[in-house]
Amino acid sequence: QLTVVESGGATVQPGGSLRLSCETTNFNLYYYSIGWFRQAPGKEREVVSCMSGSTDSRIYADSVKGRFTISGDIAKNTVYLQMNDLKPEDSAVYYCAVKYSLRTSCLIERYAYDYWGPGTQVDVSS
Repeated sequence: QLTVVESGGATVQPGGSLRLSCETTNFNLYYYSIGWFRQAPGKEREVVSCMSGSTDSRIYADSVKGRFTISGDIAKNTVYLQMNDLKPEDSAVYYCAVKYSLRTSCLIERYAYDYWGPGTQVDVSS
C-alpha cells in the first residue's frame, strides 16, 4: 500500500514551535515532489511549502517565510515541517501530499498532487 500519514499537530501558544512529520510507506521520495498544505475552516486549501526529493528546490508561501523550514530524510521517505514563531493565523489542518515528479522545481499547485495524508490539526491559541 502507498500511504501518507502526518503527525505532530497539537495546541501551542503563540510564539511557540512545532515539528510536523510526513511518514510515507512504499514511496521512494527521491522521485517525488512533496508539499505541505493547510486548510482553515471556511478557507481554501493553500500551499505552505514544497520540496524536491532529488534537488535543492525549496519553496515557501510568503506568509511563512523565515518561520517555517521544510526538510527531509529522503532515504527514510520522511519529510518534516519545522514551524517556529507560530501565530493564530497558522491554525489549520496541515496536509502532506506527494507527486511523482522529476522536475527541478517542486510543485506548488495543490491540484498537481495525487497522494494525500489525512491531515493533522494545529491550533495556535492562548
